[in-house]
Amino acid sequence: MEKKVVIEARNLRKSFDDFEAVKGIDLEVFEGEIFGFLGPNGAGKTTSIRMLTTMLKPTSGQVIINGYSAEKDAILAKASIGVSQQHISLDKDIKVRQNIKHHAMLRKIPFRDIEPRMKELTELMGLGPFMDKMVVELSGGWRRKVSLVCSLIHDPKILFLDEPTAGLDTKSRHALWGIIRQLNNKGTTIFLTTHYIEEAEGLCDRVAIVNLGKIVASGSPKELCDSVGHITVEYVNRDGKRFGKQFPDRQSGKEFMETLKDDTNVTLRKTTLEDVFLIVTGEEYSKGGADNKITENN
Repeated sequence: MEKKVVIEARNLRKSFDDFEAVKGIDLEVFEGEIFGFLGPNGAGKTTSIRMLTTMLKPTSGQVIINGYSAEKDAILAKASIGVSQQHISLDKDIKVRQNIKHHAMLRKIPFRDIEPRMKELTELMGLGPFMDKMVVELSGGWRRKVSLVCSLIHDPKILFLDEPTAGLDTKSRHALWGIIRQLNNKGTTIFLTTHYIEEAEGLCDRVAIVNLGKIVASGSPKELCDSVGHITVEYVNRDGKRFGKQFPDRQSGKEFMETLKDDTNVTLRKTTLEDVFLIVTGEEYSKGGADNKITENN
């Protein structure tokens, strides 16, 4: 059965004066998947998501959301999506309940449907004890959950999350990952931008890595890892410089390890999405200290 494309970008470009922030992006997101948009700061992620969510007009190219042109059928395209932005846009001086109701009214949800929908979503997020608190009293993690409820109140088919766990502590981040999986299990297609590589690797069915305004690699995390080599030899020399080299199998990696000097700290392990990211974006491996030992990880 052919998969339905619910988000499509064709040769998407955006310039600000003489600076081209997005340089001809093409992508397809299928119904029911979690799609990750991964890249370093300044890569063009937020500009791209603003165009995909109709908040920013492209310089050229086309965006199609759930079969509707974002330019010609903007109202219908917008009705299909919910957006939780990196910088949370809530009214901090009113209560959580009032914020959610305000967003529901902006979406023109019938009054009789607001309470049942709000109850369903706030129970999912665990927001019950916080409904009558002022937003300004909430931590970053709870504000993010309120923002998610507001973006989901109209029951969109597609949810855009722009850096959803930025600034959250580890516990809050993992709790939000669980909620994202629950939403996806209920049928919501999720487009996720992040610079946390473990977030993309752990959550996403497919990932596009963007750098300098272009998509430089795309596929499932496993496909991307296999494309550069299933096994990575990571080594750190006495100067503290870290290197990584990829191989198709463990034996090839072990043979390479034997060529390294005895004063090198070496690890043999499976290739991760972080390795792919470093390779395709041209980023350097981070520096680390050497302790003259060899380890092997499965």
